Amino acid sequence: MKSLVFAVAAVSALSMPFTAFSQTDATLTRAQVRTELQQLEQAGYQPGRGEDVNYPTDIQAAEARVSNQNGTTAYGGTMSGSSASGSQSIVRPASTDEMKQIYFGGQ
Repeated sequence: MKSLVFAVAAVSALSMPFTAFSQTDATLTRAQVRTELQQLEQAGYQPGRGEDVNYPTDIQAAEARVSNQNGTTAYGGTMSGSSASGSQSIVRPASTDEMKQIYFGGQ
């Protein structure tokens, strides 16, 4: 009985992270998908070309044209300002004294 309680507790604890990733958005309807495909075709995308080596770039270009026509931007819109992270990059090797400071903590 005790092992059953532990098994249930383990399964419930392991399943909690999966519920955090569940989407609450409503899925697209067939009509919405059909409308989206028609917009892509009007933007120059041809889905019936079969084994096309330019598939990723063609569909991305058509999606960009459609989003420009609709006035929307993908992935969060435009960003004002700038951002940087990390430390200043060194363009030359460290000298012996600098290496001593790094590894031995000073002089």
